[in-house]
Amino acid sequence: MTVLGIVLFFGLLMASIALHELGHLVFAKWCGVRCPQYMVGFGPTVRSWRRGETEYGVKWIPFGGYVRMIGMLPPRAGDPEGSLRRSSTGRFAQLIDSARESALEEVGPGDGNRVFYAKPWWQKALISFAGPLMNFVLALVFLGAALMGIGVREPSTTIGTVAACVVPATETGRACTPADAPTPAAAAGLRPGDRVLEFNGAPVTAYRQFQRLIRESAGRPVALRVERDGKTLDLTAMPIANQVNDLAHPEKTVTAGFLGITPVRPFVRQGPGDVLAQFGTMAAVTVKAFARLPEKMVGVWNASFHHAERDVNGPVGIVGASRIGGEVLASHEEALGKAALFLMILGSLNFGIAAFNLVPLLPLDGGNIAGALWEGVKRGFAAVTGRPAPAPVDVAKALPLTYIVGVALVFMGLLLVYADLVNPIRLRG
Repeated sequence: MTVLGIVLFFGLLMASIALHELGHLVFAKWCGVRCPQYMVGFGPTVRSWRRGETEYGVKWIPFGGYVRMIGMLPPRAGDPEGSLRRSSTGRFAQLIDSARESALEEVGPGDGNRVFYAKPWWQKALISFAGPLMNFVLALVFLGAALMGIGVREPSTTIGTVAACVVPATETGRACTPADAPTPAAAAGLRPGDRVLEFNGAPVTAYRQFQRLIRESAGRPVALRVERDGKTLDLTAMPIANQVNDLAHPEKTVTAGFLGITPVRPFVRQGPGDVLAQFGTMAAVTVKAFARLPEKMVGVWNASFHHAERDVNGPVGIVGASRIGGEVLASHEEALGKAALFLMILGSLNFGIAAFNLVPLLPLDGGNIAGALWEGVKRGFAAVTGRPAPAPVDVAKALPLTYIVGVALVFMGLLLVYADLVNPIRLRG
């Protein structure tokens, strides 16, 4: 089951990446940009086929993908059409000239209006945003399937288990001993399957309400009306003061009334508002995670080479995410629980992919979006002031920084793959 989960999760993750690139391709074609290639993966080609002017294919290294669009880099002002004048002999200038020359090689005589740089700024921004947009949509689909299709576990007023003896919260898990007193629930005759109807004559409509009433009743007898096998029974229980988990801060304990039961937790389907709320929570968590990314990557390095404990809330790569998916499928959780968690993880990863690609640095999509928006600002200012429309923003000037960012991304990716193999994040011990 673990292997099946890894393969299934990896396949769905790669499909998400393929759809990310498909978003770029569809909007680029809609805007009239010629796209010679659409590839899933990197390295040597496994298989490819041609449909119209575009070659579609799959490559051997399944850690991403790309759409090749002609004319991503604009020519310098004053260069002859279709050719490139050599600039100074500086290292960075030669690097930029080489990139421009490679971009020009793809532009044919009839491609004047089909190059990326010649498109309106809003179309360039839309093409660049289409990939992350696809991942945001997938995140909503996966979250919707998990929350609205399956639901989340919520405690009910039906009793799931009745503890036999009183055990402090700090000693949870140990067996009962003859010295341990029976729990108030066991002493009152409560049984699994009983549904609590009333508490001291007041109707009980939700477990949280019942839990609060119990915690407020330490040392006082309470009258419980329950339904058992279709019949109504009246029982009396005496909640005792005990160390229990704080509702506001579960990692802490407080002294409160204790009965000794756990509720049945059925899956309750959520509404569209809950999905959007979860989406907003993911956004807030992602922003905080990006702010601490350098620190988190140091933690990944220490976990990889210094045997430090892996941070379960730290970054994870495709290999690690797939491994977690395998653990979910192999867990002892019931089928619905596995499916819900599986979908939630896929949704959160798609959200992360989209958000990361919106970072305004090349070669990420956010870098192209930032360049397009800056071009829109410049053109708007020129229109207002009556000046001639400026040339397209020359993203080629940012190539030195782009290569630095690219090397950093490759390093991060390789480090995460290594960490996911030697010291993976695990859902269980």
